[in-house]
Amino acid sequence: MSKNILLYSIMIILIALVGFFQSWNVALLILNMCIISAVMSLGVNIQYGYAGLFNLGIMGFVALGGLATVIISAPPVYEAWSAGGVRVISALSFGALTIFFSMYAWKLLKGSKYRPLLMTIILVTGFFIFRYIFDPAVEAIEKINPAAEGYLGGLGLPIILSWPIGGLLAAIAAWLIGKISLGLRSDYLAIATIGVSEIIIFTIKNEDWLARGVKNVIGLPRPVPYEIDLQQSTNFINWAQTLGVDVVDASTLFVKICYTILFLIVLFVLYWLCEKALNSPWGRMMRSIRDNEIAAESMGKDVKSRHLQVFILGSAVCGIAGAMLVTLDGQLTPTNYHPLRFTFIIWVMVILGGAGNNLGAILGGFIIWFFWVEVEYIGLFLMDILTSGFSDDNAFRNHMLGSAAYMRYLTLGLILVLVLRFNPKGLIPEK
Repeated sequence: MSKNILLYSIMIILIALVGFFQSWNVALLILNMCIISAVMSLGVNIQYGYAGLFNLGIMGFVALGGLATVIISAPPVYEAWSAGGVRVISALSFGALTIFFSMYAWKLLKGSKYRPLLMTIILVTGFFIFRYIFDPAVEAIEKINPAAEGYLGGLGLPIILSWPIGGLLAAIAAWLIGKISLGLRSDYLAIATIGVSEIIIFTIKNEDWLARGVKNVIGLPRPVPYEIDLQQSTNFINWAQTLGVDVVDASTLFVKICYTILFLIVLFVLYWLCEKALNSPWGRMMRSIRDNEIAAESMGKDVKSRHLQVFILGSAVCGIAGAMLVTLDGQLTPTNYHPLRFTFIIWVMVILGGAGNNLGAILGGFIIWFFWVEVEYIGLFLMDILTSGFSDDNAFRNHMLGSAAYMRYLTLGLILVLVLRFNPKGLIPEK
């Protein structure tokens, strides 16, 4: 316990040092991103630490959480709905029914030589009917003020509702993937999740009617006050003056602190639930399955069903984190979803902190994201000192200063290598 306290204390001190030497705005932004990263790390820890599932499709589940913020909080575009909204919903419903009937026909005609032919007829016919309804509707929607809208919009509800909905969307996707892939070997599961993740990102980027594609959805509502409103509030101005703080600085700090409180509530609730699950008979059963699947099956455990449960739960947590991230950014930017940030880095967090330990996963999220942001600043500081003997226009000095940004990749790799070499179970290993 003392080791855990020490590690977390060091993390708090590092963030505080950023506040003192850079700015408290930067420190709070780092803190908020660390909390979101910790939530993502918890989601992966549920899958890998509890059950040994190797999921490389984290990016897709995070993106679905981000998509939920648009669906829930963006104002509806009524012209787009009038132009083709109903037809799009009808087409998607027809597509789902086509898949359902094809699966039903496959089961009904088991052993029949006509089964492949009937499946082909149903799927091909359904595909052409789907496109006949879907394509004109999408074209009509995307013609509605494409510079600012060109999509259906959302429900116009409070954005904080998108957090559980983001988890739900990710859970549904995980169920579909799990039903197909969880019977495969772990390496095959990893490949399958990568593929599905890329499909999700491709869809979000290219289906403009859904969330404007690469044109981005900006100006999403906030669950916290806007800085400009605070700066015009007499009570807030008086409060800032009493503290001797500039009103503009006070407003930005206040908003970030509000985000911090909301994010910490989510993190604490998820941590509490994860600890309850891990220390329950269900958690002990999951770890026994992880350690020896054959022995667990011989004792009557349904390994595939348990894997599906934990896969859904972990993906749902990643979806919640994705919704929190877009809420903080205030916009959905599909081009920002790439494997380095939303898969590899998250895995490093889990490995560094300690797979199977929830406190370790959270700590890993804090450490990795902190250094991911601050290494560039530290690198610039060190390079400036090391090249201080050269003139400002020296080519070598300018090259070294320009290369500081790449130190984050070197640092991340170095951290991973050192942990795997000297402490392979992580900073806070599983008990």
